Amino acid sequence: MVAEVDDPDRARARPRAAAQLLDVVRDLHRDTERTRFPLRLPGWEQADEARDRLIDQLSEHLIPRMTERVVPAVAVVAGPTGAGKSTLVNSLVGAEVTEAGVLRPTTRRAVLVHHPTDSEPLAHHPVREDIEVVGHEGLPPGIALLDAPDLDSVVEENRTWAHRLAESADLWLFVTTATRYGDALPWQVLQTAADRGTTVAMVLNRVAPSSLATVRRELQARMRERGLGDAPLFALPDVGPHTGPLDPDVVAPLSRWLSLLADPDRARGVVRRTLRGALGALHGWVEELADAVQDQADAVGEIASAVDQALAPVNESEVRQVLEGSVADGAVRSRWSELTARGGPWTAILGRHGQVRGGPRAAVARTAVAHPLLEDLAAGARLTLEAAGERAREAVASTLRDPDGPRGGAVLAEHPDAWSAAAGAQVAALSAAAWTAAGLRAAATLLDEGPGVSALPPGRRVGLARAVGAEPLAAAALAGAAGVVEAEDLTVALLGPSGQVLLEALRDDLVGRVRDQVAAEASVVDLVLDDPDLAADVASRLRARLAALKELT
Repeated sequence: MVAEVDDPDRARARPRAAAQLLDVVRDLHRDTERTRFPLRLPGWEQADEARDRLIDQLSEHLIPRMTERVVPAVAVVAGPTGAGKSTLVNSLVGAEVTEAGVLRPTTRRAVLVHHPTDSEPLAHHPVREDIEVVGHEGLPPGIALLDAPDLDSVVEENRTWAHRLAESADLWLFVTTATRYGDALPWQVLQTAADRGTTVAMVLNRVAPSSLATVRRELQARMRERGLGDAPLFALPDVGPHTGPLDPDVVAPLSRWLSLLADPDRARGVVRRTLRGALGALHGWVEELADAVQDQADAVGEIASAVDQALAPVNESEVRQVLEGSVADGAVRSRWSELTARGGPWTAILGRHGQVRGGPRAAVARTAVAHPLLEDLAAGARLTLEAAGERAREAVASTLRDPDGPRGGAVLAEHPDAWSAAAGAQVAALSAAAWTAAGLRAAATLLDEGPGVSALPPGRRVGLARAVGAEPLAAAALAGAAGVVEAEDLTVALLGPSGQVLLEALRDDLVGRVRDQVAAEASVVDLVLDDPDLAADVASRLRARLAALKELT
């Protein structure tokens, strides 16, 4: 009684499990299609080919078969050049449905032959793409023959197409000859079939009667060694030169076997068996793909670490130069000497005893002090930032291009979105202008001439500073932060402790801008790190699909 109760439960569970499996396979197909290999690491081409192969297997065989599980079963007639595949297909059908001849490679376009009543079930089968389809009553309903290009064709496109068709088939009829069965290629292909659990039949063509027993024995031994001991083996005698299909008696054993498989129940059994084998073979394929994806993510981390190490000494050196007054070297120091010389603009603002002078001459002097000095300060900061960026760019490029550098670095060095010298110069100019603008805002705030609360205590000092004006005060503070000692002293003299705070803030701001300029040279690495194809969870998603697949298969 228990068994009678359990059976309906199991019957209801099977469709649910099949639906779950189909969802997992579709999700795997979607995630595999999204997978890319931007870093071009060693072996990426093989990984990319494996990805394409997996996509083809999912889209052209598994998903269609899991969705419809239609008959007829599709049998690919595969084999090396000159094995007689097309002649065999014509002989099984009993008519010239595919071109055969002595010109190699003969089969340039695949031909699918089926019984006319199977036209509708095959209408949307993926193997119909770019092949010739022929309906003929010489084949029984339930089985279709696909005459594929040569697996060892001299035409690369033919070879690729032949392997692709073989992987989308439900059954392989592998055709070889008494002189070719020892070649490496047939056994590589047959090993793939055995690994996938594909139903295989071996056709040994053009065998001389005198050597039939020996060749059959050797071939069967090889098949057992490779897990194909249960695969049927058909030996066709060598009938000598001929044209057209072989005599029906020659192919009769193979014809009868195909007729048995054409039975609907047997055909569905072939489809299910190959489907199970193909699903099982996915485990290794997905694992291999996930490993390749993870390798990319690991390489990104190696690149980021190498770039950080390359930029660390540059950062230290450039910051040290700024603190030693590199921004003030040249034009800024010369300008300051000119402005503070006897009779210069600063003496028109401040008297010998530090009093602030008024009148039209002092007003003109304020402009003469501020504008040229601010321009020189912006230019000095820009040159310093550009130089820091250039040294950082050279360090990054050298690290990425180093043969002993991080894997994938050379690809990043030539990345189309890599940080350029022009981009670095533009950022340096904007950053330098922003630094001088920050000085002006800070001075205005201190003098209570802008947003914020005045930091100057009340008394004579605030009156003195306000009389000098925000722009000359900012110019002096910026020059002091840049490394002009006299300007630093004047700023403190005018603003007291608040002047020291202002100088430190402007100096820290400049140092931060140097660090940002150096860090910007690593932006190409950041660009790659943000690439969704290199996200850490890409491999995790594939492994999650694999875990679900293993659970359901």
